[in-house]
Amino acid sequence: MAAEFRLSIITPEKTFYDDETSMVIVRTTEGDIGILANHTSLVASLPSGPVKIKNQDGTFKIAALSSGIIKVGGNKVSIIANAVEWADEIDIDWAKRSEAEARDKLQHLKDKHELDIAELKLQRALNRISVHSMLK
Repeated sequence: MAAEFRLSIITPEKTFYDDETSMVIVRTTEGDIGILANHTSLVASLPSGPVKIKNQDGTFKIAALSSGIIKVGGNKVSIIANAVEWADEIDIDWAKRSEAEARDKLQHLKDKHELDIAELKLQRALNRISVHSMLK
Protein backbone atom coordinates (compact mmCIF):
# COMPACT_ATOMS: atom_id res chain seq x y z
CA MET A 1 0.00 0.00 0.00
CA ALA A 2 1.23 3.47 -0.88
CA ALA A 3 2.23 5.86 1.90
CA GLU A 4 -0.56 8.19 2.97
CA PHE A 5 -0.84 11.78 4.12
CA ARG A 6 -3.56 13.97 5.60
CA LEU A 7 -5.65 15.98 3.12
CA SER A 8 -7.95 18.76 4.34
CA ILE A 9 -10.16 20.77 2.00
CA ILE A 10 -11.88 23.72 3.65
CA THR A 11 -14.42 26.23 2.29
CA PRO A 12 -15.92 29.25 4.06
CA GLU A 13 -19.00 27.15 4.84
CA LYS A 14 -17.53 23.82 5.94
CA THR A 15 -14.77 21.27 6.03
CA PHE A 16 -15.37 19.55 2.71
CA TYR A 17 -12.83 16.73 3.13
CA ASP A 18 -10.54 15.68 5.97
CA ASP A 19 -9.01 12.22 5.67
CA GLU A 20 -5.96 10.20 4.67
CA THR A 21 -5.12 9.66 1.00
CA SER A 22 -2.13 8.45 -0.98
CA MET A 23 -2.46 10.98 -3.82
CA VAL A 24 -4.22 14.19 -4.77
CA ILE A 25 -4.11 15.87 -8.18
CA VAL A 26 -4.95 19.58 -8.47
CA ARG A 27 -4.76 22.28 -11.12
CA THR A 28 -2.48 25.16 -10.14
CA THR A 29 -1.97 28.37 -12.08
CA GLU A 30 1.22 26.74 -13.41
CA GLY A 31 -0.44 23.45 -14.46
CA ASP A 32 -1.67 20.19 -12.95
CA ILE A 33 0.37 18.59 -10.17
CA GLY A 34 0.14 15.28 -8.36
CA ILE A 35 1.03 15.18 -4.70
CA LEU A 36 2.19 12.03 -2.94
CA ALA A 37 3.28 11.42 0.65
CA ASN A 38 6.42 13.31 1.71
CA HIS A 39 6.04 15.84 -1.11
CA THR A 40 8.32 18.85 -0.92
CA SER A 41 6.84 21.96 0.72
CA LEU A 42 4.74 24.07 -1.59
CA VAL A 43 2.22 26.89 -1.64
CA ALA A 44 0.33 27.55 -4.88
CA SER A 45 -2.70 29.36 -6.20
CA LEU A 46 -5.54 27.22 -7.52
CA PRO A 47 -7.84 28.46 -10.29
CA SER A 48 -11.20 26.78 -10.85
CA GLY A 49 -10.49 23.18 -11.79
CA PRO A 50 -10.79 19.54 -10.84
CA VAL A 51 -9.46 17.95 -7.66
CA LYS A 52 -8.83 14.22 -7.85
CA ILE A 53 -8.42 12.31 -4.57
CA LYS A 54 -7.17 8.73 -4.66
CA ASN A 55 -9.35 6.29 -2.70
CA GLN A 56 -7.93 3.29 -0.86
CA ASP A 57 -9.16 0.99 -3.65
CA GLY A 58 -7.05 2.92 -6.21
CA THR A 59 -9.94 4.78 -7.84
CA PHE A 60 -10.26 8.55 -7.78
CA LYS A 61 -13.05 10.67 -6.32
CA ILE A 62 -13.39 13.90 -8.32
CA ALA A 63 -14.57 17.31 -7.17
CA ALA A 64 -14.97 20.71 -8.81
CA LEU A 65 -12.96 23.39 -7.00
CA SER A 66 -13.76 27.07 -7.41
CA SER A 67 -10.40 28.80 -6.87
CA GLY A 68 -8.28 28.75 -3.75
CA ILE A 69 -4.81 27.97 -2.44
CA ILE A 70 -2.92 24.81 -1.57
CA LYS A 71 -0.29 24.38 1.13
CA VAL A 72 1.87 21.26 1.24
CA GLY A 73 4.29 20.50 4.05
CA GLY A 74 4.96 18.16 6.94
CA ASN A 75 3.23 15.29 5.11
CA LYS A 76 -0.02 17.27 5.19
CA VAL A 77 -1.93 19.00 2.40
CA SER A 78 -4.38 21.82 3.07
CA ILE A 79 -6.60 23.32 0.41
CA ILE A 80 -8.62 26.43 1.15
CA ALA A 81 -11.20 27.01 -1.57
CA ASN A 82 -14.08 29.37 -2.29
CA ALA A 83 -16.31 26.37 -3.06
CA VAL A 84 -15.96 22.65 -3.75
CA GLU A 85 -18.48 20.00 -4.75
CA TRP A 86 -18.26 16.33 -5.68
CA ALA A 87 -18.67 15.63 -9.39
CA ASP A 88 -21.59 13.28 -8.77
CA GLU A 89 -23.44 16.00 -6.82
CA ILE A 90 -23.23 18.68 -9.53
CA ASP A 91 -26.60 19.81 -10.86
CA ILE A 92 -25.59 19.77 -14.53
CA ASP A 93 -28.77 21.54 -15.72
CA TRP A 94 -28.14 24.41 -13.30
CA ALA A 95 -24.49 24.58 -14.40
CA LYS A 96 -25.49 24.81 -18.06
CA ARG A 97 -28.04 27.56 -17.28
CA SER A 98 -25.35 29.41 -15.33
CA GLU A 99 -22.98 29.11 -18.30
CA ALA A 100 -25.60 30.51 -20.68
CA GLU A 101 -26.43 33.42 -18.35
CA ALA A 102 -22.74 34.29 -17.91
CA ARG A 103 -22.12 34.20 -21.67
CA ASP A 104 -25.15 36.46 -22.23
CA LYS A 105 -23.90 38.95 -19.64
CA LEU A 106 -20.42 38.98 -21.18
CA GLN A 107 -21.95 40.05 -24.49
CA HIS A 108 -24.08 42.84 -23.05
CA LEU A 109 -22.25 44.30 -20.07
CA LYS A 110 -19.97 47.31 -20.34
CA ASP A 111 -18.91 47.81 -16.71
CA LYS A 112 -15.45 46.29 -16.06
CA HIS A 113 -16.36 45.06 -12.57
CA GLU A 114 -19.55 43.35 -13.79
CA LEU A 115 -17.64 41.84 -16.72
CA ASP A 116 -15.06 40.39 -14.30
CA ILE A 117 -17.83 38.85 -12.18
CA ALA A 118 -19.53 37.37 -15.26
CA GLU A 119 -16.19 35.93 -16.42
CA LEU A 120 -15.65 34.25 -13.03
CA LYS A 121 -19.19 32.83 -13.12
CA LEU A 122 -18.53 31.48 -16.61
CA GLN A 123 -15.26 29.85 -15.48
CA ARG A 124 -17.02 28.22 -12.50
CA ALA A 125 -19.87 26.94 -14.68
CA LEU A 126 -17.51 25.52 -17.29
CA ASN A 127 -15.44 23.86 -14.56
CA ARG A 128 -18.53 22.24 -13.04
CA ILE A 129 -19.63 20.95 -16.46
CA SER A 130 -16.13 19.65 -17.21
CA VAL A 131 -15.75 17.92 -13.84
CA HIS A 132 -19.22 16.37 -14.11
CA SER A 133 -18.27 14.94 -17.52
CA MET A 134 -15.26 13.17 -15.93
CA LEU A 135 -17.70 10.73 -14.33
CA LYS A 136 -18.41 9.08 -17.69
